[in-house]
Amino acid sequence: MKSVACKCAFLVFFVLFFRAILLPMFPNFGDFQRNNLDWIHISSSVQAPSEDNRVKREKFLEVPQIVWGLNNQKIAFARACLTARMMNRTLLMPNLSASLFYKEIELLQPIAFDKIFQFDRFNSLCNGFVRLGHFSDVFNRSNTFELQKGSGRKWTLERDLDQLKQFSEESVEVIQIMGKNPFLWHDHWPVKDYAKVFECLVLVEEIAAEAEKVVSKIRARGSNSDDVADVSATTPYVAVHMRLEKDWMIHCKKLEQRSNISEICSSKEEIMSRVAHIGGLRDPTIVYLAVADNLLEDASVLNGWKKGLLPFEKKKLGVSDIYSKHSYLIQSAIDYEVCLRADVFIGNSFSTFSSLIVLERTQKLIRLGVTNSCNSDVRWPSYAYNILGESEGPKKWMTDMSGLSLQAISYGSNQIIC
Repeated sequence: MKSVACKCAFLVFFVLFFRAILLPMFPNFGDFQRNNLDWIHISSSVQAPSEDNRVKREKFLEVPQIVWGLNNQKIAFARACLTARMMNRTLLMPNLSASLFYKEIELLQPIAFDKIFQFDRFNSLCNGFVRLGHFSDVFNRSNTFELQKGSGRKWTLERDLDQLKQFSEESVEVIQIMGKNPFLWHDHWPVKDYAKVFECLVLVEEIAAEAEKVVSKIRARGSNSDDVADVSATTPYVAVHMRLEKDWMIHCKKLEQRSNISEICSSKEEIMSRVAHIGGLRDPTIVYLAVADNLLEDASVLNGWKKGLLPFEKKKLGVSDIYSKHSYLIQSAIDYEVCLRADVFIGNSFSTFSSLIVLERTQKLIRLGVTNSCNSDVRWPSYAYNILGESEGPKKWMTDMSGLSLQAISYGSNQIIC
């Protein structure tokens, strides 16, 4: 018993002896031992998730259904994403609205986000910045806190920011924001943050294919070919977002009165005149007119254009059937893509549709190393026809990417960067 070897042998014999005696008396002893060994194995082999990963996986933000037009919905979605980011939460995938919404709640047609934009692609492109989650990811739906968003004159930007900071520490699994549409929430984030979210929005393949059909039809007209398959992808075209719809004309006239700004509304004649004075357009030039046909009171948008400018809208282009089978939201998404891909784009600086197109085109130029296209000839120029520019033409337009909020884009401005 004095040697080390003998002591070890005796200890092993002692443990085996008592295990043989105790095991029949305590049948659960073996399970307890195995469970503890398993727990030790798991704890040592599986790395504990980081704090960031736990937050993203376990805490969510739910927002009201997103409404209004397509681009107001995109802004609302981005604002909801950035709100969730500030609160260290994953945004539960919201519903968009397929119908053009004003005050008719009963006419609202919800449509899932992933019916318009690619869900997995969004999370891949925005990885590490913002994240979308499914409602099936929520472990306990009863662990939800309802948060009422403030409103009215007393609900200031500072109070809204304080609220977000306060509830960023909330431990409940789901915070459900009640009340206002996210498009109307206070804005706390710079243009670059919004632009990052917009870059992650990729149309589902079915809608992208529809937009490609329209673009091919336009380019076919420009190449004097009836065979879309033979059309070169480089055949240029101009896209004009003509805001002449009855709802827009009511809105813009009221906006001019309230803001004491005259450069908001533009007549058909003013738009045609300014487009005709854009320098460098070849003769002839195909001009695609992006206009909401069902809201258009003036059906003569094709008449009166300068010789050499060949205007086409959906009916004359022969793509009405592509649009008519879809809801308003999808029609708008197709038109957005067609305008985004145009060689020259002309829009209204007080339109969110036009503003977001110019933002994306500005980002495209920045990626090519062009930081300012106002005084130079560059690819993919954009113009605001509601603001008079050089030589009686429209004003050149780039987005101010250094903006501290999306105010100018959300509600429009005549103080564009050029």
